[in-house]
Amino acid sequence: MNDNDDASRIALALDVSDLDAAKRLIEQTHAHVGVFKVGLELYTAVGPAAVEAVHAAGARCFLDLKLHDIPATMGRSVARVSAMGVSYLTVHAAAGSESLRTAQQNSGETHLLAVTVLTSLDADALEEIGLQADARAAADRLARLAWTAGVRGFVASAHECAALRQSLGKEAFLVTPGIRPAGADVGDQKRVMTPTQAIEAGADLLVVGRPIRDASDPASAARDIASQVESALAR
Repeated sequence: MNDNDDASRIALALDVSDLDAAKRLIEQTHAHVGVFKVGLELYTAVGPAAVEAVHAAGARCFLDLKLHDIPATMGRSVARVSAMGVSYLTVHAAAGSESLRTAQQNSGETHLLAVTVLTSLDADALEEIGLQADARAAADRLARLAWTAGVRGFVASAHECAALRQSLGKEAFLVTPGIRPAGADVGDQKRVMTPTQAIEAGADLLVVGRPIRDASDPASAARDIASQVESALAR
């Protein structure tokens, strides 16, 4: 799943509810972004048309639905997504080993990404939902569960990335949301890093949303982040 092309290391989150707005973002940034993430907001608004828009631009689609259900439903849903030609699909590691194993068996050419700990959660939030561990320990436990079920892609904040790389090795494909250029507003994210820090921590794919989407010049913002990724990889 690993690519050396700088653009392939950046996934732009199309966090809009209008297909035309999504298409504009794709057109403005596709020279510097190789993957576009379709999340719940856009997918519930326009459905598979969002995936088709990404593919029409010659880019790869990252469908971020965070599936979490019983094994039979997970398997059928993943099979439907795979038939759409989606490159990446998120599932919750907390769905359990049987659901994850069934999902993996039905994934075809789609790479599953097991979500470990959401970047909006801090220690207090983890304790509130019953995870009596810090984010790093929780991410490692959930990633290992998904690994034993055959999943090789993982979503975790860049703060857990280095530990997961050491724990799981080179075969793991690590995706890091919560990427913010230095000085950018962190919004509702709790565990963030810059593009350079994330690459140095071992991330394969950086998910970037607001810093590009809300920029006055999205193309320039995407180019700047691609440049940071290129420099980090060169080092």
